[in-house]
Amino acid sequence: MSDPDIQVSRAQPYRSTPIFDENSLPVALRERHDTKPGVWGLIRVLEGRLKLTILDPLYEAILEPDRPGVVIPQQPHFVTPIGAMKMQVDFYKEPPSTEP
Repeated sequence: MSDPDIQVSRAQPYRSTPIFDENSLPVALRERHDTKPGVWGLIRVLEGRLKLTILDPLYEAILEPDRPGVVIPQQPHFVTPIGAMKMQVDFYKEPPSTEP
């Protein structure tokens, strides 16, 4: 039985980055940058760990394979690898689901 008041996002990404590791992660993602207007980013860690720093409002999170990170439109942020890792960013035009 489902609750009609609960909405599950069925959003599909319109674009995804290549898979990056700790060596191939571009400098642009390691430094302050923003998502575009109307674009959400879902940061998925495939292996290892990655630190997500959101600058406004200030927030830090350690992302792991079972803990993705969501960046809302125009939110300044950057990521920092924590040792060996693999990650990918999916881009959406509506809020993504963080469920596997």
